[in-house]
Amino acid sequence: MKLTLEADWGDGPATVSTDLFTAVAWERKFKRKVGDGQDMGLEDLAFLFHEQAKRTDGLVVPVVFDDFLKKLVHIGAPAVDQPRPT
Repeated sequence: MKLTLEADWGDGPATVSTDLFTAVAWERKFKRKVGDGQDMGLEDLAFLFHEQAKRTDGLVVPVVFDDFLKKLVHIGAPAVDQPRPT
């Protein structure tokens, strides 16, 4: 599972793309399978971003997940410019 997520925890927006390791970490923590068809909530997205950001060069996030959540201002998919049909 590869998701591109954008978050702002007070230092401006940052973007990460998750990898398999992060997806497995999410499955272990939440005891759910990625492909089970259940909706993902804000905590799920924040966890995926936090786990990936800890291993991404150049991004410094709080080590403790709850500390990251306390600072989180925005989490979601990055905006994509869609061409307008003519």
